[in-house]
Amino acid sequence: MIDPDRHLNIGSLIFDGIDQIDLTGPFEVLARVPNSTYRLYSRDGGMIRDLKGLRISPDAAIADAPQLDVLHIPGGFGQEALMEDETVLSWIRAQAAGAHSVFSVCTGALVCGAAGLLKGRRATTHWASFHLLPYFGAIPVDERVVIDGDWVFAAGVTAGIDGALRLVAELRGDAAAQAIQLYMVYAPEPPFDAGTPASAPPEIYEAMRDSVAAVTAQREATAKRVQARLGLG
Repeated sequence: MIDPDRHLNIGSLIFDGIDQIDLTGPFEVLARVPNSTYRLYSRDGGMIRDLKGLRISPDAAIADAPQLDVLHIPGGFGQEALMEDETVLSWIRAQAAGAHSVFSVCTGALVCGAAGLLKGRRATTHWASFHLLPYFGAIPVDERVVIDGDWVFAAGVTAGIDGALRLVAELRGDAAAQAIQLYMVYAPEPPFDAGTPASAPPEIYEAMRDSVAAVTAQREATAKRVQARLGLG
């Protein structure tokens, strides 16, 4: 736990094609961390749209961000455009080097991997891209939230809320995380047990897998190029 008198700068990277829950789920948690400031940063400081068209306005461009204590990298289909964007990748590397914690949600893990930050690290990501983690030198762990030192990985979409609460416990203690959870009335009771490939009906899983097959194939092709660039092949 960090000294509660130490002010924390928390920041999220946002980009076109983000999955907004990868951002807004953790935002609901992290914006309530005691004695902290939370800001959003886009590549050039411009407004972005999530993968369904929701407009999100950043506070600043990544170049204007201070050194963050907590760096949050969400995912979404737009993650693909960042995988070979050296401006973004170098910013992530620099921020991660000075941050107390790095928090990856969903396919944000692939962006971190493209920055060369997953080598030898236990990690998770969305089930449709989980098999890509070894391309980046990561050790895949099939859990909803994975903690590896000062890194926190959330598997996908709504798992970002769980990961954020775990992160708050690391930063400010269990009581702070529990207070935020209570305020959010976060006590999920899903109407169906279909939230993982193992629990979903086979026909539902197969249909969803097929629906993302094209983007998954594109991600794999990019992952292979990154693997070669990083010398991990």
